[in-house]
Amino acid sequence: MLGPVLLAASRSDRMRRLVAAAPVTRPVVDRFVAGDELAPALDSVRALTDSGREVTLDHLGEDVTDRATATATRDAYLRLLDALGTEGLAGKAEVSVKLSAFGQALPVGGHDIALGNVRQVAQAATAAGTTVTLDMEDHTTVDSTLAILDELRQDHPGTGAVVQSYLFRTEDDCRRLATPGSRVRLVKGAYKEPASVAHQDKREVDKAYVRCLKILMAGAGYPMIGSHDPRMIAIGQHLAREHGRQAGDYEFQMLFGIRVAEQRRLAEAGERMRIYVPYGADWYGYFMRRLAERPANLAFFLRSFVPGA
Repeated sequence: MLGPVLLAASRSDRMRRLVAAAPVTRPVVDRFVAGDELAPALDSVRALTDSGREVTLDHLGEDVTDRATATATRDAYLRLLDALGTEGLAGKAEVSVKLSAFGQALPVGGHDIALGNVRQVAQAATAAGTTVTLDMEDHTTVDSTLAILDELRQDHPGTGAVVQSYLFRTEDDCRRLATPGSRVRLVKGAYKEPASVAHQDKREVDKAYVRCLKILMAGAGYPMIGSHDPRMIAIGQHLAREHGRQAGDYEFQMLFGIRVAEQRRLAEAGERMRIYVPYGADWYGYFMRRLAERPANLAFFLRSFVPGA
């Protein structure tokens, strides 16, 4: 019952105003979102890279319903990449994009519109000396997203993919993607998916994560371990050693503001540690949609406030 309530709240201008005006809101937002504008996001990039961590930046926004907004999203990424190049940050910072923010879900020509927009972003990333990773959204977008990935990799082979272990199909996707030069971020998945396409039990999701990680570590690509789970981190390190991978042949990824002490520990231990940094004015929708998709995320975010988590 909580999911529909949160989803309805995400569309309510009145709720947006109430939440934005609440005194406790801004500190929460500031912990998990690196500002509404580009300048504070760049400050966060500098602080993270100075500490030995790397970054992937997400300009907040998704589920675009008109072409003008999709174009505006593209332009925001072009400004971001220009700034990364100009400020000398591109060597340690890449960008992550959600294709639904580029027009993928538009009823007429959405796939091609998203491809055209993100192709320009990939070109700008290459020019700046960095790259792009395509975030994965709900299961209905997977085929389109992987098709766009194949298109982009023809000219931009470093374009990254994201796969979600809770989907039944993901082990096969990992086998296809575990090729030379292929950057693949493995996550558990945060969308509410039907039992026909995804594991519903957390233990099964975890088991699938390990199976997928084994495929990626044994393959010829570049695994990116997206997890805050201590057990998965330890398994990732074990599998890396087992397959003769050195630090830099794979990486760990965590969200901005989550398990910061562990981020630092891994970086200081010599692991490549990348932080997923969201920024932009659409922070309200970002939080509410994440909670609506999977209300268990509420407990996840609340646990992150425990000191040292």
